[in-house]
Parts: sequence; structure tokens; C-alpha cells
Amino acid sequence: MATKTYHYSTDVPIVAELDVLVIGGGPAGIAAALAAAQAGARTALVERYGFLGGNATAGLVGPFMTAFSGDSKQQLIKGVFDELVTRMEQIGGAIHPRYVEAGTSYAGFFDKGHGQVTPFDPEAVKLVAAEMMEEAGVQLFLHSFFLETITGENGVEGALILNKSGTQAIRAQVTIDCSADADVADRAGAKTEKGRTGDGLTQPMTMFFRIAGVEDEKVEQYILDHPDEISPFSDIVEAARKRGEWKVNKDQIGLYKTVQPGVWRVNTTRISGKDGTKVEDLVHAELEGRRQVFFLMNFFRKHVPGFSNASLVDTASQVGVRETRRLVGEYMLTAEDLITGKAFDDVIALYSYPIDLHSPTGGAVEFDENYHTANVYQLPYRILVPIETDGLLVAGRCVSATHEAHAAIRVMPCAFALGQAAGVGAAIAVKAKVHPREVDMGQVQQELRRQGVVLPAREQEGRDTI
Repeated sequence: MATKTYHYSTDVPIVAELDVLVIGGGPAGIAAALAAAQAGARTALVERYGFLGGNATAGLVGPFMTAFSGDSKQQLIKGVFDELVTRMEQIGGAIHPRYVEAGTSYAGFFDKGHGQVTPFDPEAVKLVAAEMMEEAGVQLFLHSFFLETITGENGVEGALILNKSGTQAIRAQVTIDCSADADVADRAGAKTEKGRTGDGLTQPMTMFFRIAGVEDEKVEQYILDHPDEISPFSDIVEAARKRGEWKVNKDQIGLYKTVQPGVWRVNTTRISGKDGTKVEDLVHAELEGRRQVFFLMNFFRKHVPGFSNASLVDTASQVGVRETRRLVGEYMLTAEDLITGKAFDDVIALYSYPIDLHSPTGGAVEFDENYHTANVYQLPYRILVPIETDGLLVAGRCVSATHEAHAAIRVMPCAFALGQAAGVGAAIAVKAKVHPREVDMGQVQQELRRQGVVLPAREQEGRDTI
């Protein structure tokens, strides 16, 4: 049966004409907007919530995963990310990653990929990110939903948004898609992929939540008393599974101490088989996630030391989505690139997070031992550039990467780095009056360095050194 349609047509007021328009105010969008503005572009940022931060705030995801090299000796992600963290640290809203070792309570007692993580307060992100936008002169459109991509002879020319003032149009020389789901690119007709090769299934979703009233010392003492556990609290989970009391398709408990005493984040719920680009699947995921939260609260009080008097503080405003659409760009980043530390002439960021592949069917494998990434690997500008569509850059977890490579670069510090590169690329494209794919990479890299981004030394570019 054919889908019924309703024709709707109206004139939409143009409320801004700018150099750079950023859609999505998560980590990638924050960095993209600030970087573009700092590079001299007239910039606006559109965000559906009344605050910035995306998964860092609305999703309650944290801590920020490592910003350092694999051996924890060199900070790789600086620029906008480091300024945000430093300013949050000054108001008691974060602990700088240089002080956080792997295996500690702030790192969830995990070792691999968890050295130099960044504990932070979501409320501090909301305040500091907005203040940074204000200072940089970025025009904010909060409480505003992306509605449709505006396209024309030059490719993408802006976007339609929807908010309390009605439907509005924003025109821009370059639009940066930081929606996490490649929504702007998809509406523009840019080529995208979804999920793993073969069945298209994506990594599972997670509903983060926070718990107060935890006896920190008892939690930490349990870990000290059980050094032989396969993963944190896995003995507790396995015993409960044998009794038929464990109802989450995960074999460990992810607990992360926050900057507030007695308050912990929980990354343990798991919702598999849902598509984050389908509203009906998101509805199911939100409900299922919160059901699992209440199950886990009761389980923790009964079985996890230090949680007997714990209380639920809040669940995330939105379920955490790890993977949906990914751009097909001028270059497709692969797991092999990360494993070998492949060098790129158009390098715009360095990173190190391992391939954290949560099975789409909910199995136990996360950090896949078949993938041992380089101590430092490089990310090229071309993964931000659609293979055909002009006037558009994409940043964040929806850049051009395979399902496996995406599992490493989808985390928030990397999103900041990718966003900052997109912001600089967009600003330079506008200034030079060229398409984003045509920018002079020397100018892009020079501006990124000026903004504090860590790149290979000039004489070493093309080698795996910094």
C-alpha cells in the first residue's frame, strides 16, 4: 500500500546569512563553531536542546575518553577541547586528563583505552561551552531543530530550522553537519552508509544514568580485593547470570566515579537491534533503556558493595546512540589505517583510542583483540568531505569511516578534534572563495596549529611521529 502524503508549501523567512552554519551542538559542533569563528568566519550554531554538549550533557555520557597517546605520554587532543576542560576545571567542573590514570575509579577501573580520561560535570559543559560561544561571537539558535537542507547550484547553501518562532531559513557559504547522524548530508543527497558490512546492523545503544549516595571507598575496596576478575564486577554479573537474576546482555558493569563525591555514572544498559535514524526504534530504545535502569538500580543495591543506600539521580535526556549513518567521503578511513598508523598529507588530527567495537547483536566482545591500533594514528581532512556534494563538511561520529574504524573515532575527544578541523576548513574555504574540498591544506594545518591543535612536526609530516 502506497504511503499517503500531504503537500505543504510556504514562504520561510531568512533569519541569517553567514559564512559558516553548524548543525548540532555536541562536541563536534562546539569545536566546529568556535574554530570557524576564531578563523574569522561569521558563524551560527543550531542545537535542538536549550544547551550545548550533545552526548556530554543530554546523553550524560562520560568521562571524556582519553585525549592522550596510547602510552599516555603525549596529549594529542588540545585546541578547543583543552580550553573547555581547563575552564571547567577552574570552576570545579572537571579534572584535567593529565591527572587521571588508567584503572582508577574515574576510569571505571578499566585499563585499555582509559588512561588520561576526563571526569566532568555536564552542568559545567553547558555553562562553559555557551560562554565560549558568546565570547567568540557565534550566533546561537538553541531550542531549534534541523528541518531540511537548502541546496542550489553551489551544492548545500544552508538549512531550514524549526523553533518556537516558526520555520526559519539560514543561508551559509559552508554548512557543517555535526548532527551525529549525517542528517544534513542525507537530506542533501550525499552518499552514506550504515552499520557493518553484510547486514547493516549498528552498535547497540546505551541509556546512561547517575547514582548518588554511593560509598566510594567500598566500591574501590571491592576492586582491590578482586584483582583477578576478567573485567570490573564480572564475578558479580556471572554469579547473578547463573542464578537467573541478570537481565542485561552485557558481562560487566561500567561504573565511573564523577567529580562529585558519592555520585557515579553508569554505562551498563544495552539496547540492541535498533536504528537510531528511525523514530519508532528510538521510542522503543528510550523505554527499554529506562526499564533497564530501574532493574540495575535494584540489582546494585542488593549485590554491588557500596550501593546499598544509593539513589537514582537522573537518566539521560536521550538514549546514547553509538552508530547510525556514516558519510561516504573522499577517503574512507579503515581499521588498517589505525592499526598501521598510516600517515596522510592532509592530516588534521592525531588520536589513539582503540577499536571499541560493541557487537550489534549484544555479545560480549568490545575491545576486539584482533585490532591493535598504533600508539598514535592520523586522521585526514578528506574523511570530512562528501565524495560529491559541495558546500558541506561533516564532523563527529558520522565522518567517512568503516564500521570498524568508526568504533575507534566515535568518542567525544575525537569528535572535538574533527569538529575543529571542519570549522577551520570551512572558514578557509569561505575566505578563499573555493569549495571545502579545494582548500589549501597547508593553510588549514597552519590555522589548526595556531588554534592549539597537535599535528605532526612539519619536517616529520608523513611519518608516525609528533
